[in-house]
Amino acid sequence: MIAVEPTTHIRVDKNGVAWVDDTKVKVVEVILDHLAYGHSAEEIHLQHPHLSLAQIHAAFAYYYDHQAELEHDLERRRQRVSDLRQKVGTTLSRKTLRARLKRA
Repeated sequence: MIAVEPTTHIRVDKNGVAWVDDTKVKVVEVILDHLAYGHSAEEIHLQHPHLSLAQIHAAFAYYYDHQAELEHDLERRRQRVSDLRQKVGTTLSRKTLRARLKRA
């Protein structure tokens, strides 16, 4: 019989951030593709061919096992973006920036 060692494809760093093993991709980034665009594992694989289907499915499994924690993190990130937008105010268009540069 062949001995099989389990592979999780996910590692958690010292800050508690879950990463897809052997990549620079966070689990939350894979999940955002699913949540924001409705992408399946296969569609995510087409967009990110450097990730194996096993790695993508592992990210999904990690998400479902830690859904409350990751949803809280996503909400914290959304709030941070909202706070920064309020702090910065209106964004400037290229046209407005060019006009300001010409006046300077």
